[in-house]
Amino acid sequence: MIAVRPEDHRIVITGVGLTAPNGNTLSEFRESLLCGRSGVTRYETRYFGQTLAGVCGFDQLRHQRRKDLRRGTRAGSIGIYCAHEAIRDAGLDWENVDRSTVGIYIGVTEHGNVETENEIYQIKEYGYDTQFWSHHHNPRTVANNPAGEISLNLGITGPHYTLGAACAAGNAGVIQGVQMLRLGECDLALCGGVSESIHTFGIFASFHSQGALAWHEDPTKASRPFDADRNGIVVAEGGCIFVLERFSDARARGAKIYGEIVGYAMNSDAYDFVLPHPDRQAECIELALRRAGLNPDDVDIVSTHATGTTTGDVQECLALRRVFGDGGPTRFNNTKSFIGHAMGAAGALELAGNLPAFQDRVCHPTINLDRLDPECDLPGLVANQPREMPKVDVVLNNSFGMLGINSVVIVRRV
Repeated sequence: MIAVRPEDHRIVITGVGLTAPNGNTLSEFRESLLCGRSGVTRYETRYFGQTLAGVCGFDQLRHQRRKDLRRGTRAGSIGIYCAHEAIRDAGLDWENVDRSTVGIYIGVTEHGNVETENEIYQIKEYGYDTQFWSHHHNPRTVANNPAGEISLNLGITGPHYTLGAACAAGNAGVIQGVQMLRLGECDLALCGGVSESIHTFGIFASFHSQGALAWHEDPTKASRPFDADRNGIVVAEGGCIFVLERFSDARARGAKIYGEIVGYAMNSDAYDFVLPHPDRQAECIELALRRAGLNPDDVDIVSTHATGTTTGDVQECLALRRVFGDGGPTRFNNTKSFIGHAMGAAGALELAGNLPAFQDRVCHPTINLDRLDPECDLPGLVANQPREMPKVDVVLNNSFGMLGINSVVIVRRV
């Protein structure tokens, strides 16, 4: 690791690896967002039965052996796939990278539920005799597992850990990567978020008991943020990992640069377990803008967090109106309408899906917006069809979570 100079505080994205319910590369994902292709499908899970979910279809054996898959976790497998694809996309000479200088910072909403549910289900067949409990359970369920599986697979000996930040976790992973690069704790950061949420029946049962689980006869229309007929969350799995570098390092090796992370913020509502607080969300956005040295009118695209719940969408719209006013050049979109809510991966996937706008100058839409809720009537909301823009220089990414955790990341075109 090198001593960090003030000019090295510029941090850029040079690689993106992802798997989403509607794409396993950034180009596939972006194409789906521009052509309106949903990744939500019918899904059945034990005890709960038929529901809807965003399900990924990446090649698990591209970077792992079957033995690794049996021993590891779905979240770990998603993380390994995304990390490999991000490194390849960044054009790194991986064989000659000093892996002790690479940090891994992965956001998660929860971890361990899937494995514990699976073990209890298995020992039920043996009269709940715990001698049949898997000896792999502990390493599968420790909180650092997804990041640790990436470290083991890629031989990375720098720091690795996960950040539990509810549905703000994807942004939190990115923020941690930026901070550690600026501190000189690593020279390369693999960061973002992963989610295996659809593999635990408990998450479906819990959202259902809250009256917050979406349903629609046509699965592709179930996730409908801002729509008057929205009826809840579609749970999704997925992952997105970025390669972050100092701008000076990226420029020296001639790397392509997706964008520069110029602002970020995290704060807490300190208000309610579930219901968000629009004033605290607005304050988080305003803090990120101040750190970036930007005004609201400088933002071209806001990627909204909106999940499709009745109250959550309205609260975020109140926050956005407070910051951006009742009119201006900013456009607003939403990615969950395509893939559902990928929990810990949501913020990272939503940021990734908007990065190509720096080049193609198109804002992808919110789909399934057939009857706009008047309380969600944001000026500049892009509905159902992509919107060409005269320029896209700044993207602001909202990501909020339960227990009142808020995060914002701002990326600028280089």
